[in-house]
Amino acid sequence: MNKYYSIATPILNGNEKKYVMDCLNSTWISSNGPYLDQFEQQFAAFCQTKHAIACSNGTTALHLALMAHGVGPEDEVIVPTLTFVASANAVTYCGAVPVFVDAESETWNIDTDAIESKITPRTKGIIAVHLYGHPANMDPIMHIAQKHDLFVIEDAAEAIGAQYKGKMAGALGHTATFSLFGNKIITTGEGGVVTTNDDDLAEKVRLLKGQGIDKNKKYWHPVIGYNYRMTNIQAAIGCAQLENIDWHIRQRIRVAMHYYDYLQDDDRLTLPVQKIWSKNVYWMFSVVLNRYTELQRDSVMKCLKDNGIETRPFFYPMHILPPYKQGLTFTDFPVANRIASQGINLPSHGELTEGDIQFICRTLKNVL
Repeated sequence: MNKYYSIATPILNGNEKKYVMDCLNSTWISSNGPYLDQFEQQFAAFCQTKHAIACSNGTTALHLALMAHGVGPEDEVIVPTLTFVASANAVTYCGAVPVFVDAESETWNIDTDAIESKITPRTKGIIAVHLYGHPANMDPIMHIAQKHDLFVIEDAAEAIGAQYKGKMAGALGHTATFSLFGNKIITTGEGGVVTTNDDDLAEKVRLLKGQGIDKNKKYWHPVIGYNYRMTNIQAAIGCAQLENIDWHIRQRIRVAMHYYDYLQDDDRLTLPVQKIWSKNVYWMFSVVLNRYTELQRDSVMKCLKDNGIETRPFFYPMHILPPYKQGLTFTDFPVANRIASQGINLPSHGELTEGDIQFICRTLKNVL
């Protein structure tokens, strides 16, 4: 049987089983237990932030951060159009309106030059997504936010361990959110985290994630909250993953470097960049097929699948999705349109060998 090259796979090569069994033996399996505190402390220390608040997934982390910042009906939040739908959905959960900005052509992140033109009196904040592991250009984003009295949330779901000018993703904005889904660099199966250095924001996130229950008065609910808690079992897995996080990140970078070795001279491809001010953690090794149509790109993906290689297209831009395209002009987002229609995510997980990557690259070139 031919080998199958999956796009992602969780690597559980540390103390995951040991810690989960400890949870089972202790019967602390729900949303209380010692691993939760330990996980939050480890995560905050890694991101170099004062607070890390664990929750049920990356989308709920975004929702909690937005609610903590006071986003509500009729507010507007600026969001890159080229991102996973959760970035826009979380804004909509608050009754607010996501306002989309085009991508820039090198990092594929939000075009900082296009942000200010989208600000209105209703604008409350900016979500800066670190797409596929490369951080957004945060200095101009923070400058615009300060100028217009806006908050900034880093959507770092795909970028744990990434750095901007030597500073960790998660410590760059007013708050940041992470996903710990099974395809991420580290995982708890499902799970999310909100990080911040702001004591008041952290307290609001903790209040909201646990049904809004007062920490000093049992069953007293001063606000409407949510059941967005992480379990002790998930946190136990997270503790084990964090113990090996440097190794997990090194594997993603190792895989990316092999891809560069075998693809960098092919002018049919645009490869991901690493700007001089950044550390890219390559959650996905993503390539753009130059001068290919979307149908041609899809045909390439089908041929790769026939050879046992799983791939994924880039995210569809938000402005073309049915819930969000009302009133938007397709031509307003030329960079995102092109990148999304030509982009492919290649197998990127840390168990890939150099031989695996050589085969994937050789097959891709033959298909092209």
